[in-house]
Amino acid sequence: MTKNTIVMNNSALSFYTRLFPLLLGTAKLFRALHPKLRTFFRVRNGVIEELEQKIHKLPSSSFRLWVHAASVGEFEQARPVIAALREKHPEITLFVSFLSDSGYNARKNFPDAAAVFYLPADTRDNAKRLLSLIKPDLLLLMRYDFWPNHLLEAKSCGTTLILAAAVLQHGSAYFNPVLRGFYQSIFHLFDRIYTVSEKNTLAFRQTFNCQHAETAGDPRFDQVFLRSRNCERVAHLKPLFANRVVLVAGSVWEKDELVLLPAWKELKKQPSLVLVPHEVDPENMARLYENLQQQSLDFMPVSALTEAFNPERQILVIDQTGYLAELYSLASIAYVGGGFGVNVHNTLEPAVHAIPVLFGPHCQNSPEAGDLVAAGGATVIYNQKELVAALKTLTSDTEQRKKSGMKAAAFVHGSIGATKAIAAGIEHYYGERTPD
Repeated sequence: MTKNTIVMNNSALSFYTRLFPLLLGTAKLFRALHPKLRTFFRVRNGVIEELEQKIHKLPSSSFRLWVHAASVGEFEQARPVIAALREKHPEITLFVSFLSDSGYNARKNFPDAAAVFYLPADTRDNAKRLLSLIKPDLLLLMRYDFWPNHLLEAKSCGTTLILAAAVLQHGSAYFNPVLRGFYQSIFHLFDRIYTVSEKNTLAFRQTFNCQHAETAGDPRFDQVFLRSRNCERVAHLKPLFANRVVLVAGSVWEKDELVLLPAWKELKKQPSLVLVPHEVDPENMARLYENLQQQSLDFMPVSALTEAFNPERQILVIDQTGYLAELYSLASIAYVGGGFGVNVHNTLEPAVHAIPVLFGPHCQNSPEAGDLVAAGGATVIYNQKELVAALKTLTSDTEQRKKSGMKAAAFVHGSIGATKAIAAGIEHYYGERTPD
């Protein structure tokens, strides 16, 4: 199917290609009034010109792979797939694009990539310029973040399109009667769709007539398992918590603090607490320290850790990035933040270490969190009282803690394998593009 045929067959997609430049122009006019808009345009200024300079220096390549991720979480899903492909085919030239500035800043120095860049605004001209530069043989798009003009241009250039870790959340815009045809045209641009579950595969096939969808699983499970083997960053902290029950509270927001800290104070038998804020910028850390002081809670930042640290009475506050995934290896119990805000953060990182997981009620956008609860490895907490009760049980009942933790680990280990399926699919197209 050609690009023009796709556009003509769906009025919504055609309408988008005409409307988006107008919306983009309007956004530019008002960018001075909105910090996120200012950042969006600022970071994309000169992106294609910078790419041009980098690509000009690259040696010729028999296969070019473009991976696009909305942010760092989606890119983590791609990492095990990239590693598997690079192990067998080190000659592949890799390009990585992000939508968000947080994703780009976290992985802008990814060593396996020839270039890491912000995806340019989704106009036809930008798409044409980008595709003519990177000339990808295959685009691997992780989970979501569909930008029609870039997808249409890639398709018209003969690029193979693969959607991986695909999820169709119940109640999402995909099922809106007005938008369903638009998304169906988007999904049909892909040569292969790898979903995280049979339920999602069935939805792609029945609702959107995507018979090219198949179940592979979620490669995040593979990535979490691989990362769990490396705990060097926290090796110096391990002796501090030897033979103690340890609660690691990861990716904690202010709304989590309002429930977590009073609940921990209320416990007669307190586990050692390691507190990992979601944001470690100076402003947020100053706010957190003031909050702890107002509640008369003694603490020590990891950046200023001394031999005087006492895990029996002091909270260890992690004021540096790069610790969290490994910190869970020291934990007996995990509290994962975000569930009292927009959505819970990564629940798999603690689960792989065979520890019970607790989090707030907002977890609808993380199907693995709900599955972890169903497996018996996690508990949803709705208020301070429930958190106190859960912590009392898990702190005092060793057998219950171990039982729940083993169920959490079994859930992760039983879901490993998506990387192999997705990498094999990409290798099929690699073989077609690079015949012996």
